[in-house]
Amino acid sequence: MQKSLRDRPVSATSSIRGRAWGVAARAALGLSVIGLVVAGCTQQAPTATPTVTPSATETAPPAPSLLPEGTAAENLPFFDAVNTATIAANPAAGGQAIIDGLVAAGFPKAEMEVSSDTTSIGDPADSIQFSIRWQGSCILGQNGPATGYHSSVVPLLGTGRCLVGATRPIDW
Repeated sequence: MQKSLRDRPVSATSSIRGRAWGVAARAALGLSVIGLVVAGCTQQAPTATPTVTPSATETAPPAPSLLPEGTAAENLPFFDAVNTATIAANPAAGGQAIIDGLVAAGFPKAEMEVSSDTTSIGDPADSIQFSIRWQGSCILGQNGPATGYHSSVVPLLGTGRCLVGATRPIDW
């Protein structure tokens, strides 16, 4: 009569080996199940491709313009625009070119002052200064190779002028 596997005598080592294999098999099976569960949880849904909605066409701010009733500060952007255009067209622009550009843009020539294009010994000036009296204030500009272009609005001097020192007549 044949003995079944259950009825066979089992040695201590074979019993331990059998249990170890059983534990290992169950652990492997458990890890496989966990791996499948985790893999199922970490699957990412397809991402939607963002669509670009065209926005309203952005318009550039309007170019500055002369504001005859505006303050000196309100007219400074236009003063700057006129002068930078004059200088862009002629980087060596002197006082007459600057004044002519401002007059052509509508600023009153009678309210302007300009310094000399040359020094007292006849050399080219490092920079020239020019101004417009405007409603009790001064719109000042300065340009030259030593300084570049700069502008500001300042109070009118006690003399009623904008520039200190000798200025050249604007007689053209």
